[in-house]
Amino acid sequence: MTETRDTRTSPARAPSTRVSRRLALARLRDLALLPPIVLIVIVGAFVSPSFLTRTNLTDVLVSMSWIGLLVLAEALVLISGKMDLSLESTVGLAPGVAAWLTLPKGINHGLDLVPPQWAVPIALVVGLAVGAVNALLIVGLGLNAFIVTLGMLITLRGLLTGISSGQTFFGMSGSMTYLGTANWFGIPSAIWVCVLAYAVGVLALRYLRAGRSLFAIGGNAEAARAAGIRTDRTVALVFVLASLIAALSGIMLSGHLASVASSQGSGAIFTVFAAAVIGGVSLNGGRGSLVGAFTGILLLYLVQNVLTFAGVSGEWFDFLNGAIILAVLIVQRVVTGRAQD
Repeated sequence: MTETRDTRTSPARAPSTRVSRRLALARLRDLALLPPIVLIVIVGAFVSPSFLTRTNLTDVLVSMSWIGLLVLAEALVLISGKMDLSLESTVGLAPGVAAWLTLPKGINHGLDLVPPQWAVPIALVVGLAVGAVNALLIVGLGLNAFIVTLGMLITLRGLLTGISSGQTFFGMSGSMTYLGTANWFGIPSAIWVCVLAYAVGVLALRYLRAGRSLFAIGGNAEAARAAGIRTDRTVALVFVLASLIAALSGIMLSGHLASVASSQGSGAIFTVFAAAVIGGVSLNGGRGSLVGAFTGILLLYLVQNVLTFAGVSGEWFDFLNGAIILAVLIVQRVVTGRAQD
């Protein structure tokens, strides 16, 4: 008698099948912005023969590298179920304090208190300090993350304006300009730093326990705590890490410009959230990917570059960025049947 087998999925295998399908769907979402990016590249090639040149594409990647780090930092915070508005001010304050303490007296209010070679460590320490204060207020005292980081954004911006008297620090040391001007293997170091940071972030979220726990915390903090995850410590570390990344971003931007303006980073948080949202990072936490966040900021900068070649004034960019966000949300709703949250 021939044995017949039920080809339907057995109950024991059903959970693993569902997990596999979810992982496959997540990978597809990671690459959801690739078709629009390819389309923009094709349009750019028709708009100007200079668009696809190595020089132009390198300039685009260098220009987006510093804000790409901010998107990475914000994405980590958003995945954990929080948000950090102060990152744009940290971009200016961290290198600003470093310049203030290391520049010779008589140059932009420089104090000449610390040797110039200490400028980069000082900027990173400022980033760590800002993150630690955010973590203390949000995790330690249980204050609302939006309100705390909004207050920090204003406070840090005012502090930078105060120490610089509203002027621009210039005459930066070689250590401060290195990441913004150096080339590694024929490619600007800023691009290397941005890509490597994303690669480390992707691997950490996928393979490290602390990285995977961010999704659990963002999805349901109480359930994550019940499962033995140290939610408070993890969220605190995320805020500190995000501010440290923002300080690194500020160093790269200051190095590229060879200066620190009192308004450095102002308004960047809107672009950061735009890139995160269109990249599929949930504002409610627990969902998103760094690959999606990276393609989000890449798409925005490619669009701006094509529009520049087309002769569109930069005053229209904010309007167009907002329109892109709304268009992506509508497409997500139509295709997936659910809105981005």
